[in-house]
This record gives sequence, C-alpha cells and structure tokens, in this order.
Amino acid sequence: MNYIAQNIREIWERISQAAARAGRLPHEITLLAISKTFPEEAIAQAAGAGLLKFGENRVQEAERKIPQLRQIQRLEWHLVGHLQTNKARRAAELFDMIHSVDSIRLASKLNQACLETGKVLPVLLQVDLGEEETKFGAALQELPEMVDAFSAFRGLRLDGLMTIPPFLEQPDQVRPYFAKLRGLKETLERERPGCLGQGHLSMGMSHDFEQAIEEGATIVRIGSAIFGQRQ
Repeated sequence: MNYIAQNIREIWERISQAAARAGRLPHEITLLAISKTFPEEAIAQAAGAGLLKFGENRVQEAERKIPQLRQIQRLEWHLVGHLQTNKARRAAELFDMIHSVDSIRLASKLNQACLETGKVLPVLLQVDLGEEETKFGAALQELPEMVDAFSAFRGLRLDGLMTIPPFLEQPDQVRPYFAKLRGLKETLERERPGCLGQGHLSMGMSHDFEQAIEEGATIVRIGSAIFGQRQ
C-alpha cells in the first residue's frame, strides 16, 4: 500500500497550489480522508503517512473499524453520510464531528445524547443545493430557522455548513455550487454574528476539491484519490 503515502503527498501539493491561487494558506484547509468501504489496513497506512482525520458514511461500519484502530493515537472520526435519528445516540458516542445534520429533529436527538454523556459535539449543517432526489440536506429556506434552533442546544456546537453537489464531468461546472455555499455562510454570519462557530465549509471531493478550495472550502473530503477506486 505504498501508493497511499504517495497519493497523500500529491494531494497536499495540489491543495497547496489551489490555496495559493486563491490567496490562502495550505494550513487553512483540512484534508479529511474518506475511508468508507476501505479496510483498517488502508486507514493505518494513511495514518502512518500523517493523516489523522477520517470520514465514514455509516454508523455500522464505523462501529466495527474504530475499536480496531484505537492503538493509533489521536485519530479523529467524522461522520459524512446521512444519519437516521434512530442512530443519533450511537453516532454521538462514536464520532468527533458530524457533517450531515439536516433537520432540527436530528439535531435535537444528537443534543440529548451529548447532554447525557457530557460531550459537546461539533456539527455541520448539510445543505441541499442540487435538489437531487438521491441526496440529503436541508432546503435553503429552512436554514435560518435551523441555525436559530442551535442556540438552545448545549450539547452541540454548530461549526459551519456542508454540501454534496451534483457530480458533473467537468470540475469547473461544480464551482457555482461551492460559491453558493460560501455565500450562504457569509449571509448567515452577517445576519447572525458567530452563529457558525469555526465557520467551516465542508465541500469538495476527489473530483473537484481544487475548485472547492478556490471557493473557500476549509474541509475537503477525499477518498478514492487517496485509497484508490472502491470495489
């Protein structure tokens, strides 16, 4: 699996170049390795190459993987896939950040679980910009009400926004979606100063992360460009 370390080096170089084009610094961008469906050995290899933040799509898969990798210190686990409310408690226990909060009901369930365990969990609101039937996320008109609701959630810290735009063949075709999410963040923060905590924008994957960085991404979610194609 030596190719994993090489892939990571190449991705960091591309991140640095994209940041420079946008007048940003590379350390402003978090590389989140999307490890869904890949084995624990691949994750350990990526950790050995310096990555410590990993993203999973499913609670059940994370339940199996996370205990087997506890020997690697300082790993951080993010949930990037759709979360059902009946799995909110377990997700709150397993993950260090959840990117896919898409309803007040789900946020309330997560908040209750965190209050009972004494944990404050950073979360991101997933926004549906592409309006695709197969994708999840809050509708644009729901965002102000959802953001306001977080003032009552003591177990959660709202730290920004996330989106999964449509897959388009040319990465530059996706750029308007990234620009729109950045604009939403700027509007919310202008109208509600401090409402998005760290102000994260989780956007951009293996196919289009450079365009996402140029449009303001602070977290890029990269899987196949690190680990290879999923089977």
